[in-house]
Amino acid sequence: MADILASAMNPWGFSLFVFGLAVLITTLLVPLVRDLGLRFGLTDRPDPRKQHKTLVVRIGGIAMVLGFTVALSVIWAYGAFGVLPRNQETLIWTAIGGSLAFFCIGLADDLLSLPPLPRLSVQFLVATVAWEAGIRITAINLQPGGQVLQFSTGFSLMVTVLWLVGITNAINWIDGLDGLAAGVGSIAAVGLTVVTFYVNDQVALAPTLLAAALAGTCLGFLRHNLNPAQIFMGDGGSYFLGFSLGSISIIGPAKEFTGVSLLLPLLILFLPLADMSAVVLGRLRAGYSPFHPDRRHLHHRLLRAGFSHRHTVFLIYAITQWLACLALVVANVGNRFLWLSLATALLIWLLLRSGQKQAAPQGHGEGSGDRVAVNGDNPPLQEQGHGITQESHPQPPLQRHLPLVSPATTGGPPPPTKPAATFVSHHNTTHEP
Repeated sequence: MADILASAMNPWGFSLFVFGLAVLITTLLVPLVRDLGLRFGLTDRPDPRKQHKTLVVRIGGIAMVLGFTVALSVIWAYGAFGVLPRNQETLIWTAIGGSLAFFCIGLADDLLSLPPLPRLSVQFLVATVAWEAGIRITAINLQPGGQVLQFSTGFSLMVTVLWLVGITNAINWIDGLDGLAAGVGSIAAVGLTVVTFYVNDQVALAPTLLAAALAGTCLGFLRHNLNPAQIFMGDGGSYFLGFSLGSISIIGPAKEFTGVSLLLPLLILFLPLADMSAVVLGRLRAGYSPFHPDRRHLHHRLLRAGFSHRHTVFLIYAITQWLACLALVVANVGNRFLWLSLATALLIWLLLRSGQKQAAPQGHGEGSGDRVAVNGDNPPLQEQGHGITQESHPQPPLQRHLPLVSPATTGGPPPPTKPAATFVSHHNTTHEP
């Protein structure tokens, strides 16, 4: 094994190796974690406002963390870190330690349902420690070749902490449908792997290794998390994924935000950031707390617009992929316009296909996957309150008033009335605001 690694002394060779190792380890660990969760009752129970109909384990983040750390530990044990400059090796351990700390915060929330403000305070504390250890944004240059604006210590701390905590919670909030956060995280990690490699003249091994391991972890978990999900990553998994993406984007293309590197992580992570920002502003405008649970997220809006569960997830995948390919163009990556053209074609095809599904009758095919009618017809869900389907108010049963056969015609007693129709909302409302 050492000879194989020694012959691949470049970021791509190491990255491909750790990517495949992370996929394999995570894929094998997820069933074991699922069995463990079922044995100890660490599950998300079904109810009328959730998508799943059976108990689903919600500690899948354990498998993600183990897949990520074990894959990196294996290549470290065989000397891969030996080719790293000392400062890059320190950044790797800092990023791993920070992601583990955020995972513990999320796991505690999964098990104990922590209040939002204490949870957020601990996140800021961990992000501050990560900044002190070297994961920091120190400068910005909006014009290539222009003078670099160095940040003061206090401003660097504020920007870095807001970036890390913001990315973490954006990924957590987008984790509202089966496979959504894992798929978006995988696409973002692959995008960060590529742009980090090219922007840093193919020598930035530390962030490239981290991004490749994270992409493999997400892909291995996604196999068990696609609809219908066998396991959820929980807040532990989404916090781990979010902090990892945030820290990689800092120590990779955005460490000093010089030239076009300012745009790269923003483009790749634009969708979850924009979704979180829109949701927070909408809640504040309506007079609610930023942590008030509702259905303002992009995936909720797409579901209410008539998209099926899978089409909603795949459409968000396609948008994220298009933005990542746009970042490749900005980073001047080889064959960049080819990748952007393919991503654009895929996005257009999904939009056209989704439009056809919306035009089809809602009682048939994939378009009816998000709403199920029991013993009755299938009218659309009614929205309540401020244009939002309130999770705490189930839909009233549909009453049938007219019998199919008139008693006067038959001369007998009226036929028995059919049971009232009960509608079950199948939106996946995992533990996210």
